[in-house]
Amino acid sequence: MTDPHPGLLESRWDDATAAGLDQPGLLLYRSNLLGADKRITNYGGGNTSAKVMQADPLGGEPVEVLWVKGSGGDVGTIRLDGFATLYMSKLDQIRSAYKGVAQEDAMVGLLPFATFALNPRAASIDTSLHAYLPYKHVDHMHPDAIIAIAATKNSRALTQAIFGDEIGWIPWRRPGFELGLELSRFAHANPAAKGVVLESHGLFTWADDAKACYELTLRIINTAIGWFAEQEAGKPVFGGPAVASLPAEARRTIAAEMMPEIRAQIGTAERKVGHFDDRAAVLDFVNAQALRDLARLGTSCPDHFLRTKIRPLVLDFDPATGSTDTLKAGLGDAIAAYRSDYQNYYERCRHPDSPAIRDTNAVVYLIPGVGMITFARDKATARIAGEFYVNAINVMRGASSVDTYVGLPEQEAFDIEYWLLEEAKLQRMPKPKSLAGRIALVTGGAGGIGRAVAAKLLGEGACVVLADIDAAALAEAEAGFVKGFGADQVRSVVMDVTSEAAVASGFAEAAVAFGGLDILVSNAGIASSEPVETTTLAMWDRNMDILAKGYFLTAREAFRLMRRQKLGGALVFVASKNGLAASPNASAYCTAKAAEIHLARCLALEGAEAGIRVNVVNPDAVLRGSKIWTGEWKEQRAAAYNMPTDDLEEHYRKRSLLKRAVLPEDIAEATFFLASDLSAKSTGNILNVDAGNAQSFTR
Repeated sequence: MTDPHPGLLESRWDDATAAGLDQPGLLLYRSNLLGADKRITNYGGGNTSAKVMQADPLGGEPVEVLWVKGSGGDVGTIRLDGFATLYMSKLDQIRSAYKGVAQEDAMVGLLPFATFALNPRAASIDTSLHAYLPYKHVDHMHPDAIIAIAATKNSRALTQAIFGDEIGWIPWRRPGFELGLELSRFAHANPAAKGVVLESHGLFTWADDAKACYELTLRIINTAIGWFAEQEAGKPVFGGPAVASLPAEARRTIAAEMMPEIRAQIGTAERKVGHFDDRAAVLDFVNAQALRDLARLGTSCPDHFLRTKIRPLVLDFDPATGSTDTLKAGLGDAIAAYRSDYQNYYERCRHPDSPAIRDTNAVVYLIPGVGMITFARDKATARIAGEFYVNAINVMRGASSVDTYVGLPEQEAFDIEYWLLEEAKLQRMPKPKSLAGRIALVTGGAGGIGRAVAAKLLGEGACVVLADIDAAALAEAEAGFVKGFGADQVRSVVMDVTSEAAVASGFAEAAVAFGGLDILVSNAGIASSEPVETTTLAMWDRNMDILAKGYFLTAREAFRLMRRQKLGGALVFVASKNGLAASPNASAYCTAKAAEIHLARCLALEGAEAGIRVNVVNPDAVLRGSKIWTGEWKEQRAAAYNMPTDDLEEHYRKRSLLKRAVLPEDIAEATFFLASDLSAKSTGNILNVDAGNAQSFTR
């Protein structure tokens, strides 16, 4: 048995830090502290506010301003510009204009008229939940321990038993203006209360001091955590286990095997990126006797099912056998049944003005003995969906251990999921980038060309696995990309492309990290320069091993994975001008590069019927940032042309027809073109990026 709430929350408030902050600064400080612990609230969930006296920009007189988390923000990472600011006097006018529930959604359109100081941050639907409470500071959080109370059949009685009159209880109501007024009525009618539990939703706490509000929020959550610890002691989790977890390595192997299979079924209309989670809380749930009964009930908190859909897809698998054959055989029918069920749910619950049905595929896939797989349009969304379902698991665990767990009624769930205001928020989302949902693996990813290619693909929205044999350079490259693009989009794997086992392992890591593969950029390379009579067999074999066998092994693994996915794919070989044009004292290198180019042509023939395109980029003399040009190769090429090494780059520039130097970024642009849909009708082609060289004109 594992504890989803290990220990109590500790106050991280630092008086010395807080002493130098103004009221908006204290709100930001409080918000970031609360959002930093996922036991307090989930990503993007909950909101915080403060009512602050400020000088009116027009007349300078002091006015009361509501600072409240703006639409779409996250309290853990929010900055001051993430808060909406509104005149309290104008919010009071808006309240006076409210005529009843039928007008509720329209009230959101009035909020911009209350904006203070032309703040461009849009106010959220939850603004009224803060505005009309008679307290300066308000926290609205989604702690698992509180929602576990709120999602029970007898949540009102449990709230009273645990908190007494200090914390009230309000029955389920969709977030909006009416709920804001109900909270206000409760607070005025119960002046001794310090907060309220919202049925199937979360927690509100309030105070007239920022620190007091923060510490009150922690104390109330800790009370719930402590109470559950006492109640759950000695009880089996979710009715006890039905199956046992496989070993960690076996779980990852099955995830790497199944994620491309799922992606093949759900990624046709829109490419998906996956995330695998086998933490202890997940395994407790997927292994449990009560798994299917609880999963069928769906989630309770609106924040949960907006990310995860109301219920997951539980896949039939017997971990005792360890065989995925039955799992694969039944996958198509299971996904089809889920889609049909979701379509029926939509038809049962839709209103005349409901938005069109969205993607009918599941987001969350649960495999007994293995863990949880989530798929979404990008890695961050897939990961966050998984985190939200872990929140839901913790809620179901707590609720079912002390009472009967109750999911949100189907119609209420639909009315949240297909709320016109929620649809408007989705329509405001930025258009996906050109490679959104695509997964790329770049060999030689720690070198100059490899890094430039990875940066371009990441910038266009792809998830990228960097593969390189140089572990130190690889770690440095990954750290730089994490800083620039975030941890979700990039992974690295140490890979010797000449090792069959290492290549297979690296591609499996890509599958479990992101769910599959769409793009392979074969870029691992070396170079050598030696007259043929002094070229050793070792030098010849090393060129052939890395530049021919290495490209074959990675391409073969990519083909295997892409054929399983049935989504097509793109292979780009970074070869060389020397694969077309002979060069003195470089027979091993030139021959190996020629082999790369011809391999690409052969693979283009084989991959076409599966939609797998294979093309070549031929660079020439890319000196800057190149690991190849930092060693003997540069000296050897300079010696071949009888010139100092410092003159070599200028020599190559002048040698080109266009008299221009070729940079790693130029190769990256060409690679992106061939990897993207811009070249969807091209395969078996060679794109020279050499500033013009008549010898390498293709014929």
